[in-house]
Amino acid sequence: MTHALFEPITLRGLEVRNRIWVSPMCQYSVERQDGVPTPWHLVHLGSFARGGAGAVLAEATAVVPEGRITPHDLGIWNDEQRDAFRPIVDFIHSQGAAAGIQLAHAGRKASTHRTWAEQHGSVPADEGGWTTVAPSAIAFDGYAEPAALDTDGIHEVVRAFAAAARRAVDAGFDLLEVHAAHGYLLHQFLSPLSNTRTDAYGGSLENRARALVEVVDAVRAEVGADVPIVVRFSATDWVDGGWTLEDTEQVTRWVAEHGADMVDVSTGGNVPQATIPVGPGYQVPFAAAIRAATGVPTAAVGMIDEPHQAEQVLVTGQADVVMIGRALLRDPNFALRAAAALRVELPYAPRQYHRAPIV
Repeated sequence: MTHALFEPITLRGLEVRNRIWVSPMCQYSVERQDGVPTPWHLVHLGSFARGGAGAVLAEATAVVPEGRITPHDLGIWNDEQRDAFRPIVDFIHSQGAAAGIQLAHAGRKASTHRTWAEQHGSVPADEGGWTTVAPSAIAFDGYAEPAALDTDGIHEVVRAFAAAARRAVDAGFDLLEVHAAHGYLLHQFLSPLSNTRTDAYGGSLENRARALVEVVDAVRAEVGADVPIVVRFSATDWVDGGWTLEDTEQVTRWVAEHGADMVDVSTGGNVPQATIPVGPGYQVPFAAAIRAATGVPTAAVGMIDEPHQAEQVLVTGQADVVMIGRALLRDPNFALRAAAALRVELPYAPRQYHRAPIV
């Protein structure tokens, strides 16, 4: 018996063994504050590959130092970071999974404390923080006011994404995700709530999408025709006057025309006062709507916690891939457990664990 979850999927030159992909999940675990991955990242990401996931995506990884959400974030703006990723990628590949990385710039939501820290909000400069940047000098509530990027600064960000993409491919990553969601820099450009510019990067939807389209162009030019590019969107700000599903549909068409192969559909994150109706699969309808409106492959994410639920998302045509987050933190063997629940025999269950079959 076959099931949609365990059908391979091909994007450009990459075939991924199944449709259960690991959503990028920030770990805030770089203790030297130098952006270099650690043994924690090897074990964290490697466990998902060993557990049968199709693709394992590393968390939001900053393309420049000031693009980190916290001082403890991963980076890929230098060669030391690139080289430290290689053994992690090699292990993921050794388990038969594809390796992806989310390239990111946090913009006005950078330079903050870790989520579990006693302090909240922006990290002061004398404690290792820095001045953040954004499309406009509008602070995220409770955070320090950012500096508005000038045109040269925007071009530097675009070049940084391209350079990071090159390092990622040189480290062995198979696919790249451009982070334009959750209120981070590229989402800040997209939303009229955070972008009040009056130049070529503000105002109309086309102008507000310009920075993202330029990033996709630059990344595609840097990595060539074979490497898949995914763009993560927040499909709505969940606030009147903000970024909308219809906006996302249109910009999805544009990024696809410029070389993106799939969109990873989340929601929210740009304004803290949004009321979000959280529940099982609550973001899946957005992925379904974008897929139906544009024909672009989508990944669905958001409290997809059970194998039959994940299978239903795919067989009903709501998405092409499911991104699993919290369920994999609870059980890195989610893919193997899903196979058992759906009665699929997998050839890649770890032989070392044969005395403890998942049934």
